[in-house]
Amino acid sequence: MTAPVLLALDAMSGDHGHPIVVEAAVRALDQHAQLNLILVGNEAELRKSLISHGYGQDPRVSIEPASEVVAMDEAPSKALRNKKDSSMRVAINLVKAGRAQAAVSAGNTGALMAIAKFVLKTLPGIDRPAIISPFPTVEGSTHVLDLGANAACTPEQLFEFAVMGSAMVTALHGIERPRLALLNMGEEEIKGNETVKQAAALISASPKLNYGGFIEGNDVYLNPVDVVVCDGFVGNIALKTMEGVAKMIGRFLREEFERNAATKLMGAAAYLVLRRIQQRLDPRLYNGASLVGLNGTVIKSHGGADALAFANAITVAMRAVEHDVPARISRLLADTLVTVPQSAAR
Repeated sequence: MTAPVLLALDAMSGDHGHPIVVEAAVRALDQHAQLNLILVGNEAELRKSLISHGYGQDPRVSIEPASEVVAMDEAPSKALRNKKDSSMRVAINLVKAGRAQAAVSAGNTGALMAIAKFVLKTLPGIDRPAIISPFPTVEGSTHVLDLGANAACTPEQLFEFAVMGSAMVTALHGIERPRLALLNMGEEEIKGNETVKQAAALISASPKLNYGGFIEGNDVYLNPVDVVVCDGFVGNIALKTMEGVAKMIGRFLREEFERNAATKLMGAAAYLVLRRIQQRLDPRLYNGASLVGLNGTVIKSHGGADALAFANAITVAMRAVEHDVPARISRLLADTLVTVPQSAAR
């Protein structure tokens, strides 16, 4: 029998607030018998919403009150300093206290990272946490980090990202030596800035990491590896570009098949194929980015996520808990630091 998993959901944050989170919670509970949830936020509103979904008395769901909400445009320092009873902060506190195994939030990314790092602290040997999420590829998916937590990074931090990404892919997918690459403007060793070149030297010096060199943006999708490492500035642009291109392709297909009666008929004939393409490219199915490097599990959902997307983030949190990702990262980091130059260990 699968062991129970208990997650804390920041139910008030994000673009749509608690209605989406509660609907997503209900979806997830229906799908996963081992799942238990703590919804954090306005108790009266959450109770009313749960009752409307028929979950008012379900023993797998409880409510933890929180009187404040971190705004999507709020400065992280202000949220950390002034919003100590926010739904985001309380959800992370539950992880710190051991009352929940992971927290999920669709809230302000900067605030979530700041609060999570302050409350949970980083794992030994980790300077900065990173955001990691799968990207769709021709072979399935590849995990990319950092996706926005750290706009500028040192070579040592990129090395840490390589370790964390490799450990996570091993934990989630059972790949013992994940293929790893650094995102760069070319595959040649002479390409890129000094930070990327120095990071490549550190990563390639470790026999624990299966480093294959640089990878260009197009090859992330067409000739993928298992882990792609970059700083948060580059990674966030890559993420948003991918999402935009997927939506553009979907829009073009709809426009062309709705152009006239003949194309509508062809669209109807190709419905099943188009449906499968849509599912493979649907960003909602890849929603749920892990904040890796923390002494605990925190999952970031897209701020504009609908119920399907947020439910997927809940599933990501469950898998991270079941595979004990922070412990896997700690073990690989301890093994890896022994085999690299002292500069990487700071």
